[in-house]
Amino acid sequence: MSTFVYVSSAEAGEIGSYTMLADGALAPGTKVKVGEMGMPMAVSPDRQYLYAAGRTRPYAVHAYAIDPGSGALAPLASAPLAESCPYISLDRTGRYLLGASYGASLVSVQPVGADGRAGAPRQVIPVGRNAHSIRVDESNRYAYVPALGSDQIFQFTFDARSGRLASNTPAVFQMEPGTGPRHFVTSPDNRFLFVLSELLATVTSFALDAKTGLLAEASTARGLPPDTPLKPGAPRGPAGGPAGGPGAAPPRNTDNDIWAADIHLTPDGRFLYISERTSSTLAAFSVNAATGELAYLGSTPTERQPRGFAIDPRGKFLVAAGEKSETITIYAIDAASGALRPLGRYPVGQGANWVEIVSFD
Repeated sequence: MSTFVYVSSAEAGEIGSYTMLADGALAPGTKVKVGEMGMPMAVSPDRQYLYAAGRTRPYAVHAYAIDPGSGALAPLASAPLAESCPYISLDRTGRYLLGASYGASLVSVQPVGADGRAGAPRQVIPVGRNAHSIRVDESNRYAYVPALGSDQIFQFTFDARSGRLASNTPAVFQMEPGTGPRHFVTSPDNRFLFVLSELLATVTSFALDAKTGLLAEASTARGLPPDTPLKPGAPRGPAGGPAGGPGAAPPRNTDNDIWAADIHLTPDGRFLYISERTSSTLAAFSVNAATGELAYLGSTPTERQPRGFAIDPRGKFLVAAGEKSETITIYAIDAASGALRPLGRYPVGQGANWVEIVSFD
């Protein structure tokens, strides 16, 4: 098996590649330029293509062909995005690219050809304030959009033949004020959806109705130690600072604000991890497969301001990047306890913020 790690570095405007060896060590490979503020990435289900979104005008998504032998990325084509998107994903067929725009509070859908080239957006839908992610479920029949600023999760049906989103009924699940839903993952069996709160560092477990695609809140677990000095945060502006605008209050100090970022499950669904940027930690949870309930296991120090991380397809290793760090760290995941053990650190470009891992048999 060949495994490759890709890290996008916004300030460096590049994507770095690494080969992951059997023991988890990383061998640095080539870099490709993606342009200023290249941030979110997504890999096609067939692992042939990697997509990276630029967050400066003109907004565009850049497609790269993945060499299965070396992991090298070959620039393929670029296509316009509807807006600046901090999150992109593909549906389960790889025929449609979905995007969420935090600043413009919208989501978009655009086609992807058999050659991996994306077309222009076909559908653009306004949603709640500060849309932060969009993903389909495991069945490819439903899609969800957390809106951080309005504490909502938008529920859509998804037609894989046409690529069109349509509002489910009800269209919105309203969360408690101040939750700030950000990213989410679905369990491998598609019974549960886990939503990360940026402002509280909690993860809410939802039961997912396979017949309707609707969500029902089940439980919530906190991803910080009991003695944390951090306090609940508030929505921030598109560049990561406090939200502002005409008539806005002066910027407040955010040094002790909770600022959670990313969430991932191990492939077997047994352990879930989140990143928290202010404390620069990764929190681990165990997952009850029957109920979806999470139990906080503890937090591990990691790279400074960890916005993105990823787990390899075998579930053995986790790779974390920090926006304020010049290295990435790889951890071994204990199969019995879910504990993270650091294995090594490797150089990375400035502003590292997103990690994708691809394996080939």
